[in-house]
Amino acid sequence: MARDKVSGGLIQRACMMPRQEDQGPVILKELLPQELRELLVGWGLRPFRAEQLLKWMYLRLATDFQEMTDISKADRATLAQRCRVGELELLQSEAASDGTQKLLLGLHDALRAETVIIPEQDHLTQCISTQVGCSMGCAFCRTSSLSLKRHLRTWEMIEQVVMARRLVPGGRVRNVVLMGMGEPLANYQAVVKAIRIMLEPRGLDLSKRRITLSTCGLVPELRRFVAEGLDIGLAVSLNATTDAQRDILMPINKKYPLGLLLQTCRELPLAPRNRITFEYVLLDGVNDSLEDARRLVRLLKGLRCKVNLIPHNPYPGSPFRSPPEDRILAFQKTLSDSGMTSPIRWSHGREIWAACGQLAAGEPRAGTCPTRQGHPS
Repeated sequence: MARDKVSGGLIQRACMMPRQEDQGPVILKELLPQELRELLVGWGLRPFRAEQLLKWMYLRLATDFQEMTDISKADRATLAQRCRVGELELLQSEAASDGTQKLLLGLHDALRAETVIIPEQDHLTQCISTQVGCSMGCAFCRTSSLSLKRHLRTWEMIEQVVMARRLVPGGRVRNVVLMGMGEPLANYQAVVKAIRIMLEPRGLDLSKRRITLSTCGLVPELRRFVAEGLDIGLAVSLNATTDAQRDILMPINKKYPLGLLLQTCRELPLAPRNRITFEYVLLDGVNDSLEDARRLVRLLKGLRCKVNLIPHNPYPGSPFRSPPEDRILAFQKTLSDSGMTSPIRWSHGREIWAACGQLAAGEPRAGTCPTRQGHPS
């Protein structure tokens, strides 16, 4: 009973935020192709204008109707009066020595969000935000210190990807992970619609194998999301092997404890080729012992999964540290000896506070973030 009482308010605040609906012009990046077509026809425009607009928005990356020269001046005037393409303001761009870029974005209501572009071997991965702040209260994550300001709208998520494509042309931004600021499943409807636009051939045209959503474990929303049939990558932030540990590190565990979360993961109707990624942030002296590793093996036995080990990324005011490298490697060895795939994710962009758990929408930062010698920062 105490479990429900303690965290009920947390879930209620996350899932009952008022919708951020403007009373002004329609934002076209908020719409799926069929919705756009129906809207234009309702305004007396020809249906093929929808296809033209989609090409201008997602292929040519236009931000203004005046750029759309194959649309008549009269129709451009109608569009300019009734709707907007949807554009965020780039307030700041920072680059790390490893090539990571962090973008600070200005929203229409003076709030700010961050997105990160991460270099891979032959492409770029973009980490996008789904909320301004977060209400989940994870003890090791800097975003939680901001509290939840509001959900991002669908178009604000889509525009993060479009902006990255403008800044890095040539189709190199191929992977999108919903792992930035916020808990995606707490902003359920807007996130699901954004993913549909990402997958839409006339939208962002991303492969479902190149999109991953990360959740702290909102069990009902997790079940509902898999039932949507989007078939994208799924990551669950675990970070502990006992309820006592996870209650402290991740308050959501008081509502949906480990046993329930893992049983739900076992029951998810995943496609045969799919597996769940469990994220495990390693915290010095907290969850990094060999006994923790052995418990993790037992907890995940029989699950079609892999474990991403993430050494903690420091930030001002964090009470945690990353474990020594030898302990990280020993933890990994325990998992790999059991047959479990368990890569260590040495984070990119730590020096500019762009790594996992460090995003804070441009909040002032003090000091210099240390890098891990011998590994990407």
